[in-house]
Amino acid sequence: MLSAKSLFQEILDDDRAFALFCSIAAGGEAQGGWENARIAALVPGAERALAPKIARHGADEDKHGRIFTALLRKRGLDPVPVPPETDYTMLLERAGIGLAHDRLRRDEPLTVGDVVTYLAHSRVTEQRASEQMDLLRRHFSDHPDLGRAVRQIAHDEDNHLAYCHEELLRLARAGHGRAVQRTLRACALAEIRIHRDVSLAVMARMGRLLGWSRARSAVLAAGIHAVYGYERLAGWRRMVTLRMPERRDALGGPAAPAPGFG
Repeated sequence: MLSAKSLFQEILDDDRAFALFCSIAAGGEAQGGWENARIAALVPGAERALAPKIARHGADEDKHGRIFTALLRKRGLDPVPVPPETDYTMLLERAGIGLAHDRLRRDEPLTVGDVVTYLAHSRVTEQRASEQMDLLRRHFSDHPDLGRAVRQIAHDEDNHLAYCHEELLRLARAGHGRAVQRTLRACALAEIRIHRDVSLAVMARMGRLLGWSRARSAVLAAGIHAVYGYERLAGWRRMVTLRMPERRDALGGPAAPAPGFG
């Protein structure tokens, strides 16, 4: 029977598939860490109070990259090259979602509009990350090797999502409501398309590594397309709604350490 748990268990049980999974995840987290660090350094004067929270966000992403690398080391595995078609972060940047890397490399202060773009991009992608980690937490929270990592990362992703909600609501109240909603919608529609493409690419790679039959691969691809169809029709709306989170000031302190993960 096909299920999210059984599919991930197959990946977890195979060294090559697990190395690819962790390498893709570690690469994306490291890129997110760099982006947030640069944004924190370039925040405009009017939003300087946000800089420590953005820096905390980046520190969390760096920590997650180290956790995935540590999981590889624990299995005696090395990171593997990330196929370009599976690089979610790079593909989002190429699609014009978020702040362009060439902009972040310049030592020029950002604008408040850039901050809206950054937070809208983060709100959409953190929604995806929170949902994916919640799925792993439900199925693998008690796993002897993976459980602690899953719980730590899932907790952080929930904090990141709460922070994005709170800060976007603040900016909307400050008069940027239309820009916030317009940017959120554009980010969400682009993200669901890129997530579909990356999911198909990852599943194709995993299928070759794990020897899946054509029929099984076709069923999985159909499922990915079905999810995209739902998200394109209505599911994207969950990524653009804003509500005050229960966790207030979720990134108001230093990043929580992850002892044992390096």
